[in-house]
Amino acid sequence: QVQLVESGGGSVQAGGSLRLSCALSGRTFSAYSMGWFRRAPGKEREFVSVVSTTGSSTYYVNSVKGRFTISRDNAKNTAYLQMNALKPEDTAVYYCAASPWATDPKRETEYDYWGQGTQVTVSS
Repeated sequence: QVQLVESGGGSVQAGGSLRLSCALSGRTFSAYSMGWFRRAPGKEREFVSVVSTTGSSTYYVNSVKGRFTISRDNAKNTAYLQMNALKPEDTAVYYCAASPWATDPKRETEYDYWGQGTQVTVSS
């Protein structure tokens, strides 16, 4: 069974940066598209970004374009989300997820495996 573990969350001031990591174990990491989602207080979980199996294709929700960068290192079985210019509205629990064959990676239903989440808090 695939297991995903997020790390790198924390508390930062607005304008600061964080780098989230998501380590996959149990299966071949390179076989999965890797997505990042987040759930802000009082809101539903939303799609943030996705990177294809090889890292050649990425997609971002409009609200993070130009600020967040998704990447992966298949040799390390790890996906990353570099978050710059953080805003208070980025405050959320961030989840990584793995999709074996994502036709529409913005949809949660495309992902079979989910991490436990890591808290990101951005203060003004």
